[in-house]
Amino acid sequence: MTVGRSLFAIPLAVVVVAALAGCVQNTPTALPTSTSTPSGSSSAPAVPTYSATGTASDNLAYFNKVGSELFTSKQASDASTQGELIVNWFVAHGFNKQNMEITPDKTSIGLAAWNIDFSVKFGKTCILGQAGNVGFQSSVVPILATGKCLIGQTRTIDW
Repeated sequence: MTVGRSLFAIPLAVVVVAALAGCVQNTPTALPTSTSTPSGSSSAPAVPTYSATGTASDNLAYFNKVGSELFTSKQASDASTQGELIVNWFVAHGFNKQNMEITPDKTSIGLAAWNIDFSVKFGKTCILGQAGNVGFQSSVVPILATGKCLIGQTRTIDW
C-alpha cells in the first residue's frame, strides 16, 4: 500500500517543484534614476480649471469637478432635479449660459423628474451631464444635426 502512495507522491512533488520554480525571486534590476528634478514640476495633481477658449474635452475635468461639488454638497441635496439651480451653479463657475441646455424639472404629468440632463456646447462638441437617481455623470459628444446637444424637449433658460 505504501508503495502505491510513494509512486503517486513522486510525480506530485515534481509538479509542485516545477510550478514553484517560476516563483524564485531574481536579483532586482536597478531602475534608472534622475539626479535632478525638472523645474516647475510638483507631485500634486493639477487642479482642473475652466478654459473659455478650450474644447469640451479640455473642460470635461473641470465640469466634473464643479458637478461633483454641487451634487455632493449639503445645500444641494435635491439639486439633481432642480434645473435652475444646476444652470446657475455652472454659470457661477464660468460656463456660458447661452451655450447651455437643460431638460424640464417636471414630467409631462407634473411629477418631479427622476433625472435632469444638461449640456454646454463648445463649438462642434458638447459636454453632457445627467443628475438624479443615477447620480452625477458626464461625457463629451458631438453636436446633433439640429445644432443642439440634447435630444427632445428642453427647458427655456430665461432667468
